[in-house]
Amino acid sequence: MEKLEMHTKAHTEFRDITEEVQAAVGRSKVRSGTALIFVPHTTAGLTINENADPDVTGDIMATLERMVPWRQAHYRHNEGNSAAHIKASMMGFSAAVPIENGALVLGVWQALYFCEFDGPRTRQVWVQVSGA
Repeated sequence: MEKLEMHTKAHTEFRDITEEVQAAVGRSKVRSGTALIFVPHTTAGLTINENADPDVTGDIMATLERMVPWRQAHYRHNEGNSAAHIKASMMGFSAAVPIENGALVLGVWQALYFCEFDGPRTRQVWVQVSGA
């Protein structure tokens, strides 16, 4: 398993990590198999979505903020970051991506995004590659 370090710069941020994950796959020497990408944090997540138009990730972030506003009087969690926990749970914490010929198999417009909801912080993304 390889651990990738992420340095986020904003409170909410979607960072394209496709190249970093592909590099980890390349270092593994696996030609055919699966990459399991996992985020070991409760206020950050992972998603696969469009990489051609940055407005897509902007729209996702704006919609999540409307659905789960950062400041709400009714949150009971006393650390003040309940919205980050909820958004991370909505996005999920892992993705499995096929590997063929040593490369991630994603759709034409797809990319892997690390989703920060309580930054800026230093985070990790774990990549475990299995196969032959």
